[in-house]
Amino acid sequence: MVRSMLSGVSGLRTHQSKLDIIGNNIANVNTWGFKSASFNFTDSMYSTTSVGGTGSLVNGGTGGKNAAQVGYGVNSGSIQTSFTQGAMAPSSNNLDCMIDGTGFFLVGKMITGTFTNVGESGLSLSRIGIFRVDGNGYLVDDQANYVYGYALVDGTGIPEKPAEKGEYDIKDAPITISNGKDDGTLTISIGGYSTELTARGELKDQIQEWIADVTKKDADLQDYNISMVDYNPADPPVSEDGTGAVGTVSLKIVAKKSGVDQNFEKILGGDGEDPTPNWGTNGVDTGANSNVTVINRGSERIPAVPAEYSDELSTLKIPVDPYTGLPYELQNYKINEDGTIMAVDKENRTITLGQLALVSVENPSGLEKSQGYYYNIGDNAGRVNAIKPNGGPVGSIISNAIEMANVDLAYEFTQMITTQRGYQANTKIITVTDQMLEELVNLKR
Repeated sequence: MVRSMLSGVSGLRTHQSKLDIIGNNIANVNTWGFKSASFNFTDSMYSTTSVGGTGSLVNGGTGGKNAAQVGYGVNSGSIQTSFTQGAMAPSSNNLDCMIDGTGFFLVGKMITGTFTNVGESGLSLSRIGIFRVDGNGYLVDDQANYVYGYALVDGTGIPEKPAEKGEYDIKDAPITISNGKDDGTLTISIGGYSTELTARGELKDQIQEWIADVTKKDADLQDYNISMVDYNPADPPVSEDGTGAVGTVSLKIVAKKSGVDQNFEKILGGDGEDPTPNWGTNGVDTGANSNVTVINRGSERIPAVPAEYSDELSTLKIPVDPYTGLPYELQNYKINEDGTIMAVDKENRTITLGQLALVSVENPSGLEKSQGYYYNIGDNAGRVNAIKPNGGPVGSIISNAIEMANVDLAYEFTQMITTQRGYQANTKIITVTDQMLEELVNLKR
């Protein structure tokens, strides 16, 4: 009789434990990446009141007999975590991401250098990709833990280096004006480049007309910005009609894109080795060269070096520009499907930070939950390996999304109802047992 009460008490205790699991599942229905758990019962030990045995086939023997056992209630069995993938919640942050697969992110405290053994690293696993770049340029999650992956191999992932502007000061370049046509149209020539004048005027206006023609009318020279510094009219003029060597002009010429090239030399009138041209044109020999001062010859662009990733794990951070020795100034981050983290610098160049690592776990149920949404690698987790996202079982990356909890509220409410009824039934067992004991005590009265 007392055993029924003990069974009822054990039933109350285990049903309360199951209700604790259900309550935790429901409480975390809006927790990013939460994995629901299930509670399993197991019957308790038994007391054998009659031992079973096989039958005897000899003359006069008896048949077999089953054992008779009385149970002592129920115990808590296993608590299993369901690692089914949760639904996707869109995010406006470009560094937020989720795993479309069974893998885990690798996060934790700082480990200097590189390593390959995840199990002995002391790091944690996570399904939550709420990432940011901290003040030191490292990729971290929202709990300030460093995110680990595959960093760039030294000397790779360097974007194209734009060519520097070529800038020249040209001083005292001779100006000649000649009759270009029989109708008396005048042609002004500076540095071997000639253009017709639309009207007679002051020398300053004629020079500006030459500049306008160079920078606008000739497609080969539109990559250059030419400005007049000063001019010196000839005194007296060479001829009465205003033709001949009429003065000198100082110019500044700036290449808008790729420094010095053949188009620029077209203006200078020289060759690529010696930027000092002979400014005598149209058969008019000035008897002297102009004075050309090269401020910056400019440099050709340096092609980009494609990104290559290390095979060893490390923290991920903004790379350093090898030409300045400073980290790139990045914005507009994005994480690609293969885990590569990209950004755009202030010069609108694409910069690669590295590639996220995903961890495959042979037995996810062997992971141990810790505070927050982190998992520790338990002794029964089996083989734990870090690999690059490849779209296989370990998964690929979905950017601008976060994984939601995999809690099924309909299932949890159903389990809550059956657990409540089971709890009530066990209280009833205790009540009935108590009434029977009361009847036994009252027999003496």
